[in-house]
Amino acid sequence: MDERHSNDVQQESQLKLMDKIAELSQQLEKFNIADYLELLNNPRRYLMVNFAGGLVRGFGIALGMTILGALALYILQRLVVLNLPLIGDFIAELVRIVLTYL
Repeated sequence: MDERHSNDVQQESQLKLMDKIAELSQQLEKFNIADYLELLNNPRRYLMVNFAGGLVRGFGIALGMTILGALALYILQRLVVLNLPLIGDFIAELVRIVLTYL
């Protein structure tokens, strides 16, 4: 009886271990670890992927800053039209300076 109980406990622990291994395998597949390791083993491809990513990020930053800058200038021009007492002249001068250097 004691031996049978020992075998049942051992089988149960083996099943738990198999479940954990299967779960770990699924997580590794989900995170594409194999693809990442393959990329690390190919330095030329790794550099090209990072270079392309850097170009895209740089282009995105430049485009975003251009849009935000244009929006800021538009808002400042609208504030000048409102002719606010204290900051109206300052904003008008700032917009004039920016427009002369564009």
